Amino acid sequence: MKNITVSVVGLGYVGLPVAVAFGKKKLTIGFDINKTRIEELKKGHDRTNEVTDADLKTANIEYTSDIAVLKKANFHIVAVPTPVDKANVPDMGLVLRASETVGKALKKGDIVVYESTVYPGATEDDCVPVLEKASGLKCGKDFKVGYSPERINPGDKEHTFTKILKVVSGQDAQTLDTVAKVYNSVLTGGVHKAPSIKVAEAAKVIENSQRDINIAFINELAMIFDRLGIDTQAVLEAAGTKWNFLKFKPGLVGGHCIGVDPYYLTHKAASVGYIPQVILAGRRINDSMGKFIAQRTVKEMIKAGHSIKGSTVTVLGLTFKENCPDLRNSKVIDIIRELQDYGIIVQVTDPEADPKEAMHEYGVTLTPFKKLKPATAVILAVAHKAYLNLHPCELQRLMRKSPVFVDVKAAFDLNDLEKVGMTVWRL
Repeated sequence: MKNITVSVVGLGYVGLPVAVAFGKKKLTIGFDINKTRIEELKKGHDRTNEVTDADLKTANIEYTSDIAVLKKANFHIVAVPTPVDKANVPDMGLVLRASETVGKALKKGDIVVYESTVYPGATEDDCVPVLEKASGLKCGKDFKVGYSPERINPGDKEHTFTKILKVVSGQDAQTLDTVAKVYNSVLTGGVHKAPSIKVAEAAKVIENSQRDINIAFINELAMIFDRLGIDTQAVLEAAGTKWNFLKFKPGLVGGHCIGVDPYYLTHKAASVGYIPQVILAGRRINDSMGKFIAQRTVKEMIKAGHSIKGSTVTVLGLTFKENCPDLRNSKVIDIIRELQDYGIIVQVTDPEADPKEAMHEYGVTLTPFKKLKPATAVILAVAHKAYLNLHPCELQRLMRKSPVFVDVKAAFDLNDLEKVGMTVWRL
């Protein structure tokens, strides 16, 4: 352990907390191809809010975009995004390019561990050939690989990198032992040794696939109960009194994990001749929720006597989850685009999101809360603390006569909203 120097390749939501954890113990190399990100971190601030300025200050990290600096390390952790494309096909581009980068810095005796979410077999079948080609070295003889799936939950300050139980794996027993020891040196939650790299890869994709399927079931119930005129939240509250009822809630399923990881598993399954049924059905349901919410908003506006074309609807929140600036794969955009298809003017506000990123990612202009124009309806899409602190009367002031409030997160008390004269619909 004394001779181990760690590098972390990719300093985003996953990589930076990993780098900081190791940097608090000893010199760590933090690598990212985004030079703006590197300069930002050198100045001691993380715009993702995953790491505090104080923690950055106490971490001994050499931030760089220079491959030559990576050669100082002999234990490389790859933590770059693995998204899907517009057709929901896994996009391994970033992880393969990161593999090429690491390959150029590899020396005999080095270990490369992947944290990026991939399908079973990707580390050994897809990444290793790139490492070998870039380095001129042979995997298993000159360098070793392992896999330790990331479990970072953006915005979650309780289940942080150092506190969670970490799954680790290696291509052989010796590598597994080394990988376990390196991670254990910074973790308080300990490690679970998977018997193979493929097992660890599979464990990662089913963790989020399981959540995705469970949420899809509740979302389907919400659509059924809506047609039956039954309040879904009241049903879940009643059913939740049973000791073994799983307490999932309906909602938008976005982000870089739950809304993406299942496609890595289904892609791999299809490649070996099996077309998943349940997983893909769950994905279809969850991907349809934005459109469903928008359509129900329009119905409530019509019931309240409003015309649709040319009317204004305010959407509170654009990020994929509450109290987090992460805009990746946010499904709020599905609500916005469906409303716009009806000829509705949509104004969007979000206290956490970066306006430049919102424009770059979705072409959405964020309006400061205080500059919102009175709207026909307001949709609470993301339950940021700033919104939960609003009194129903403050929400009412955001709307015109006969206000319609759509509470996607069921975050407000239904009776309190109705008392101030709102038409309320909640998922």
